[in-house]
Amino acid sequence: MSYKAIKIKLFPTREQEKLLWQSAGTARFAYNWAKKFADTYYRLYKKSLNVGKARKHFTKLRNRKKYAWLKEVSSEIPQQAIKDYFEALDKFFKKVSGYPRFKSRKRSAVSFYHSNAKFTVSDNVIKLEKIGEIRMKDDGRLPRGNYKRDKIKVCNPRVKHNGKYWYVSLCVENEYEKCKLDKDLSVGIDLGIKDLATVSNFEKPFGNINKMQRVRRLKKQLRRLQRQVSRKYEKNRSGNRYLKTNNIMKLERRIKLLHKRLSDIRLNYLHQVTIAIAKTKPYRIVMEDLNVKGMMKNKHLAKVISEQGFAKFIELMKYKAEKFGIEFIQADRFYPSSKTCSHCGSIKKDLKLSERIYHCSCCGLTIDRDKNASINLANYKLA
Repeated sequence: MSYKAIKIKLFPTREQEKLLWQSAGTARFAYNWAKKFADTYYRLYKKSLNVGKARKHFTKLRNRKKYAWLKEVSSEIPQQAIKDYFEALDKFFKKVSGYPRFKSRKRSAVSFYHSNAKFTVSDNVIKLEKIGEIRMKDDGRLPRGNYKRDKIKVCNPRVKHNGKYWYVSLCVENEYEKCKLDKDLSVGIDLGIKDLATVSNFEKPFGNINKMQRVRRLKKQLRRLQRQVSRKYEKNRSGNRYLKTNNIMKLERRIKLLHKRLSDIRLNYLHQVTIAIAKTKPYRIVMEDLNVKGMMKNKHLAKVISEQGFAKFIELMKYKAEKFGIEFIQADRFYPSSKTCSHCGSIKKDLKLSERIYHCSCCGLTIDRDKNASINLANYKLA
């Protein structure tokens, strides 16, 4: 059984929006409390705290008169936020991510958990605990009914704010039909900076979305707003302090929304490219095992690589290969896909990065460098 991600736009009233912000604030408070409490506990007793003990201590805190405002939202919101912290801590010990930090009101994502057993969905209306019925734009994607009574299962439901709108984000059970794969087709994908991806079975490469007019216009608009904010900060400078005016806050909101718009355009393009490759239905897809973190340390390429979204592309390609039942392989990091001739197999050791056309001195093959690399990846043999 697989899961399908669904994102539903909400249209809350003013009163409901206040409750949504309050719920998100409570989740952030509980996460930060869990981090502070766990750090203090370890410093005093030299022992790690588990999520069960932390939740019991938080329940005692919640029953105090001073923290009576915590009872105005669903009790499961702070409990899940505490669990989120300990999961982040577990990922740190497994060396999957960095040490969890405190959540900032300004920088952290605005979101909170909602119990999957407490959803009630009818036509274009969803009922959330202690918030009430909220209008939504659904188009029939969510199952209708009382999720507890009708035993409807959903995975990791979250209510999020993207800087402009509120959304419900969750996963529902979905059965994919098994499709017939082409047993003779192996696809190689070579990621690049000039073009996003050169694919062995596509004549033309998938271009760089950041070079398109729509994105360039938005980036130009973003630079103007950033310079405008910078000038306003300088004018409102008092010694080493910067005073934030209402006009600065308005501009910063516009900048945040522009960043979100650019991010959405890039993510949508990655989805389009990966699904186009997966729909050719090869029996396997081969990509290079790129050291994206190491590449990001190069100050000349870091910005371009982050805008291209190499890590996200690989993640989406893995997910869509799994969805179609396609074997996904990452070639050895030191496999010379660019230096090897795709026709005769000879290796050109003196190939420079500036050489965009590959010319083989043994068989005389002349081909685009990235296309040659993609064909080599398609023919990659596991050791």
